[in-house]
Amino acid sequence: MRTALLILGLTVAPALVMADAGHGNGEMAVGMPAMHGHAPSRTIDVIMREDFDKDATFVFEPSADMVFAAGKTVRLHIINQGEETHEFVMNTMEENAEHKELMAKFPEMEHTDQNAVRLEPGQEADILWTFPKAGSFEFACPLPGHYEAGMHGALTVN
Repeated sequence: MRTALLILGLTVAPALVMADAGHGNGEMAVGMPAMHGHAPSRTIDVIMREDFDKDATFVFEPSADMVFAAGKTVRLHIINQGEETHEFVMNTMEENAEHKELMAKFPEMEHTDQNAVRLEPGQEADILWTFPKAGSFEFACPLPGHYEAGMHGALTVN
């Protein structure tokens, strides 16, 4: 019986660490999912698509930096108007770089983080998010080749 428990512990523990990623309470450097009952102060539509007129680049709209006030809750309405699968991930630039490296090794990796969404063409999703403190962050699509083709931007919390 001890052997079975030890084996179970070894196989389950790494999965828990990866799924938790150090923010078990939901808060990350970029903020946290909105608490139940917190109405968003504003909604931003974020379009993901390809721009074949510009040598098949990938774009987010708005393409300008996203700026939010600290302490506010926002609704990000993410829409994939492209012909390919895209992701929207907001995090620190360092965390996004690590995520991008991992996606290069495992491009079909499924996500459960609440700061990210993967959408097939025509799909839409919402992220309700609270930005508790000021800082400089990034939004990006870490799928192989998408970031390099222009699918990223600055996210600033004042």
